[in-house]
Amino acid sequence: MSIHNILVAFNGTDSAISALKYAVSLAGEKAHVTALLAHSTHEVVNSRSAWVPDAARKIIEQANAEIFDTIETRFAEIEGSLNLGDRLQFQRVPGRVDTVLSECARNYDMLVVGQDISEGVDEHLTIHPDRIALLSGRPVLIVPKGHDAKATHSHAVLAWDGGRSAARALSDSLGLLEDQGRVTVLTIGDEPTPRPVSQLLDHLDRHSIDATHHAIESIPGIARALLAYCREHDPCLLVMGAYEHSKFREDFLGGVTARVLRDVPIPVLLSH
Repeated sequence: MSIHNILVAFNGTDSAISALKYAVSLAGEKAHVTALLAHSTHEVVNSRSAWVPDAARKIIEQANAEIFDTIETRFAEIEGSLNLGDRLQFQRVPGRVDTVLSECARNYDMLVVGQDISEGVDEHLTIHPDRIALLSGRPVLIVPKGHDAKATHSHAVLAWDGGRSAARALSDSLGLLEDQGRVTVLTIGDEPTPRPVSQLLDHLDRHSIDATHHAIESIPGIARALLAYCREHDPCLLVMGAYEHSKFREDFLGGVTARVLRDVPIPVLLSH
């Protein structure tokens, strides 16, 4: 496996814990995992303003510290059970959350986040995995809350349209796909890909991956068709490219990427 250095977005939620456990399962015997608490300041007013009394400033600082200490305590409670020793670290980095994670992820092989990473947390800890995939230049692996990291599967799905984002997702996921051993290349709808899918199957075969092609109809929509396939066949991983259309169009129309990330029942590796 080519993954040796994994970053996990950790804000203390159950989803973040699921993501951390999944990252540890990927780490195996050699890889390192860093749990990163990225946080912006949580202030109704700017405590650095000259008119804010020192006492009020201290109260704000203490409230922030208690939030972050609670998150770090939750990490410490499960750290020992993960059995990574000094290959598991915890860090706090202040700043705009998506920006911090995007910039830090560039120094790692991938970023792992929870599907519901923002559940029950304030805005200063909120994470947007799709934006990070767009900004970071690294794959983002989204893990559903409660996902069994120890479940034994041997089948991954690659959503393929022959585009740039799909090709990037394929390249980013090759190490994982080689571990899975069996991959279904899934095309959706009737439009042909720019190059024959057989060339992609040859490429995967040369990486010792047993790959087959399966085409499904795009009715009642690409996202729903993709989700239905994953629910029916229960693969262990979905690999897909993000935002083949513009980010604005995806947000405005509620695009395929957002819908899949919201509802998919399995881990998703997302690249742009």
